[in-house]
Amino acid sequence: MKVVAMVYRKLKEGKTFDDYRKAWYHTHGFGVPTKMYTIMNVFDPREIISLGIMETSTAQLPSVLQIDVKERLISPLDDVIEKSIVRHFGVVVSEDDFSPTGIIEYKHASVDGIKVNFADIEEVLRTIAEMIAKASQDRERLKEVKNQEIG
Repeated sequence: MKVVAMVYRKLKEGKTFDDYRKAWYHTHGFGVPTKMYTIMNVFDPREIISLGIMETSTAQLPSVLQIDVKERLISPLDDVIEKSIVRHFGVVVSEDDFSPTGIIEYKHASVDGIKVNFADIEEVLRTIAEMIAKASQDRERLKEVKNQEIG
């Protein structure tokens, strides 16, 4: 299964993309195929969009999410980005190649050549949403503990 994360952040005034990248860059891999794209909004270069596509299973996902929780504690972005962050998560339910020129015939939804069974998707989405919510709560709790220890 391919899980996608889209995270929208805005650089603080006076901060650069390089400042962001140095703070954001992961020091540990996820242990599963993961590709990250960092996008700068053409209409607002201070808006940085991270698009991550990860091939994982529901069994692997909790440990993968904990790696990200730890990364954000090790490399906080608080000094570089504004507090408002928009996060969207999803599961790839279809891959389509529109590269050829000319007419393209309709194909059923598939991922990696395997037809998608939409009867299973709702349960998968619910399970993943619960896992992501738990990881987010863990991150906020650990961040609060860390801030109390410092302050």
